[in-house]
Order: sequence, then structure tokens, then C-alpha cells
Amino acid sequence: MLKLSRYAITLAAVSILFLASCEGNVTEQVQTEKVNSEQRINQPPVQPIITREGQAVHIEMTAQVTDVEISKGVFYNAWTFNGTVPGPILRVKEGDTIHFTLRNMDPEVPHSMDFHAVHAAPSKKFIDIMPGEQGTFSYPANTPGVFMYHCGTKPVLAHIANGMYGVIIVEPKDGYPSDKEIDREYTIVQSEWYKEKDFEDFMNGEPEYVVFNGNDFTLSEQPLLAKVGDTVRLYVNNVGPNEVSSFHIVGTIMDRVYIDGNPRNVLYGMQTVLLPASGGAIVEFTVTEEGDYPIVTHQFDHASKGAVAILRVTADGLDNGEAAMGH
Repeated sequence: MLKLSRYAITLAAVSILFLASCEGNVTEQVQTEKVNSEQRINQPPVQPIITREGQAVHIEMTAQVTDVEISKGVFYNAWTFNGTVPGPILRVKEGDTIHFTLRNMDPEVPHSMDFHAVHAAPSKKFIDIMPGEQGTFSYPANTPGVFMYHCGTKPVLAHIANGMYGVIIVEPKDGYPSDKEIDREYTIVQSEWYKEKDFEDFMNGEPEYVVFNGNDFTLSEQPLLAKVGDTVRLYVNNVGPNEVSSFHIVGTIMDRVYIDGNPRNVLYGMQTVLLPASGGAIVEFTVTEEGDYPIVTHQFDHASKGAVAILRVTADGLDNGEAAMGH
């Protein structure tokens, strides 16, 4: 009985220690989750400041960390330009000089700006801006087109995959030959989302979402609109960071395609346009019948992950409120 009692006492003591250890682990986990929640950065979007003085365009943007909704109820704690993914659409004219200021509101990570639309020495004008600091750089915009911009801080893959990209349109000084024919124009940016801030997944994984304009739902729930007979122009860029886009509009043929948005790079009668990562285009087409026209990448594993938009064509060019066509 004495041995049994000692055994019982020992077992009870071990049980108490085990329970205490479990309670400690649970408490520690709760405290850790609370700290992580409190430390999670979610900065409200800051509007860009853009002003023009003749051919001098002054652009001020912010690098910041903001939660963005990439699918219904799914948020990604993104590195952003001005709190949105993609960042603001920028428009300048051929021959302008861009005076660009980047403010880095991220308290932890340096960021930078790489404009594909300019001639500049990256080691001088695409340099890192430290947390809490800002930098100003000037460059000419002498080539018309639809260009990607992105954070160029090492490792570049991490900064793009985490959301730091957008599009800058440089309008030709003499316009496009087809300008007078255009009734509507929209911008579509294709990109990918991977596991949040998981560099191994950025490197070797498959994207969880491939999207237009940052998420997999907006351009289906809020269709682009056109009227029967309209000629529509789309400014398109595939920012990647890893995948190509086979850009296609279901139900019509592209009358004209300006590769990278340059008026000298024109193709006619295209069914699909291949866009490499960072590649851009202007596509123009005419809609002849009422209905929904899906806009997709024709790599349908990616379309199935969210890269679908709807162009809704009605007699009056207004939304009829019907459920969008699936694809």
C-alpha cells in the first residue's frame, strides 16, 4: 500500500507539472498571438500627390504596409505603394520630366522605385529609401507606352510578390492613330499572390491566386461597361512576378494591338496577346452585340485562380444588374 501510495503521489505530482506546463504553453501562445496582432502593421492608404507645371510632373508616393482583400474575406498584409495593390495608375506624356518623391512609411523595411518607363542609372536613381525617410529623383519620360513600375529593393522578388507594383502610362506626344475611334478605355493589371510573405513559395511554389487589378472578384462583380458598337481600349500589363499571360477577350477579336503600348509596334486581328512578366500592351476592339464578354488569360489554370474580368455590353452602355457570366 505504501508503494502504491508513493506511486499515486508521484503520478499526481507529474500530472500537476504537466498541467502547469500546458497552461503555461497556452498562456504563452495567447500572449504571443496578442503581441503579433498588436505588432501587425496596417497603415491606412495615403493618396498620391501629382501636380503638373508645363512638362514637369511632380509625383509623391508612399511605401507602406496595408491589409488588402485579394479574395472574398481573404486579406494579405501587403507591402504597397499608397496602400493599394496595384499601386496608383500614373499617366504622363512623352517628353515630360518626372520629379518623383518616395516616402517610406514602412517602419522596418527599405523600399525603392524602379520605373520601366525611363532612362536612368539604377544605382543612382532606383536606390533604397530607408524606413522613415524619403528621396527625390528626376528622369525624362521619352518613350511612349504602358510600363510596369515596382520596388527594386533586394530581393526584388519579395517586394513584387508582396504587392509593390503598378502601371505608368506614357502617352505619345502625337497620340495613337486610333484615338478618334475610342469610346471607352480601361486598365487591367495581371498579377499573382502566393503564401503570405513566404519567400520559398515565391521562389518555387505555384500562385494561390492569379488576379486582375489585385483581387479575384471586383471585375466580375463590377463589370466593365460598354455600349453596342463601342470601340474599347484596354491598357494591359502583366506584372508577374513569375508567370506569363495569354491575354484574351472571349467573343471578339482585337482590331489593333500596340505591343508595350508603343504606337510603332502595331499588330492587327489578334486573338491572344502573349505578355511576359512586366510586358504591356494596348488592345483595341469593337463590340457588336449585347451580352457579357469575359476577359481572361487563356492559361486556364490561372483564369480558374481568379484572372477573369467581365466586359458588359448593353444597348445604352449601363449595367443591367444581371449576374455576371462565369468562365
